[in-house]
Amino acid sequence: MTRNEFDQRCVQLIENYRRIIQRKNEKEPCGNGIYFRYKYPVLTADHTPLFWRYDLNYETNPYLMERMGINAVFNPSAIELNGKFYLVARVEGNDRKSFFAVAESDSPVDGFKFWDYPLLIPETDDPDVNVYDMRLTAHEDGWIYGLFCTERKDPDAPSWDTSAAIAQCGVARTKDLRHWERLADIKTSSPQQRNVVLHPEFVQGKYAFYTRPQDGFIEAGTGGGIGWGLSDSIEEAVIEEETIVDQKEYHTIKEVKNGQGPAPIKTDKGWIHIAHGVRNTAAGLRYVLYAFMTDLNAPERVIYAPGGYFLAPQGEERVGDVSNVVFCNGLIARENGQVYIYYASSDTRCHVAETTVDRLVDYCINTPPDPGRSYACVAQRRELIEKNLKYINDDDNSVMKMTFL
Repeated sequence: MTRNEFDQRCVQLIENYRRIIQRKNEKEPCGNGIYFRYKYPVLTADHTPLFWRYDLNYETNPYLMERMGINAVFNPSAIELNGKFYLVARVEGNDRKSFFAVAESDSPVDGFKFWDYPLLIPETDDPDVNVYDMRLTAHEDGWIYGLFCTERKDPDAPSWDTSAAIAQCGVARTKDLRHWERLADIKTSSPQQRNVVLHPEFVQGKYAFYTRPQDGFIEAGTGGGIGWGLSDSIEEAVIEEETIVDQKEYHTIKEVKNGQGPAPIKTDKGWIHIAHGVRNTAAGLRYVLYAFMTDLNAPERVIYAPGGYFLAPQGEERVGDVSNVVFCNGLIARENGQVYIYYASSDTRCHVAETTVDRLVDYCINTPPDPGRSYACVAQRRELIEKNLKYINDDDNSVMKMTFL
């Protein structure tokens, strides 16, 4: 490749990158009344800077090859600081190693641009092999905490098993997202811990955590669901006892396992939680999001649990590295009541859905729970149908009559 060809290709790469970064997002019409999806992903592998992937020096890379590729950008945490919006995304290289990187925007739905450097989170004395899926919590103690999965090879695995791993919860804290202090990994009695989230307030004067105890790296086993535990310290967090807040259940969207998503939203009616549920299918595991509400003064007690999923993969969201998956570990609840839910699809890209606190409260309180059996589900739906038909046939509802009948 000549220098002129090199320069032309470089210009094409830059133009493509700028087009993606500057693309305005569009709210999808209609929606389901609970939230509104946006048309374009907010972050993808193509959003990562070219200088993360290419050696841009003609002398050392005359063919302008991608030297360190990015496979996917997904599972972002989110926070609003000083009027700007930040996503701390999981970025996965072609080498399968994940790391964290901050993308910043003046808008909650588009224009996200990565900082020049990904985050270099300090290691502990036992170095992580892989880190991923950070949950940010702005705690009332004044720190912003990032809890994430830290993965290491299982030392007790037989020599032939090169996939066995142990997952635990790593903890780091910051004031500005740039400078991070690594704390000790959280200690629990569970063999494996993933999807651990810090509650934003002290409970009984202690740090409170939503956990996900597991027997194995993939299988929840006797773990049972989303757990709850307290610790006197955050610097050396030890959870002596885990109680199950929201258990997995047979023949539901969370029959295989479930886990807390972001830190919950505080409302005057209770704490709103976004979680993920997993069930098995002939095509493999299917991940969806669901919501529930816990008591304002006892965040470990569920008071409302809408039946079914809150958000499931659709369209292109169903296709990717791990297909038929949506996963959420980041949201921003603004002071004006707007809520932006950031979710990943199929372990590949990041999306946003927009709603409000009022809509979420209404959804949690007024959506009927899962009655557990087909017969009861039909009875529940027939009750809604009967109510609606009476309303449609009312003399004052001429518009409804013309529309439906």
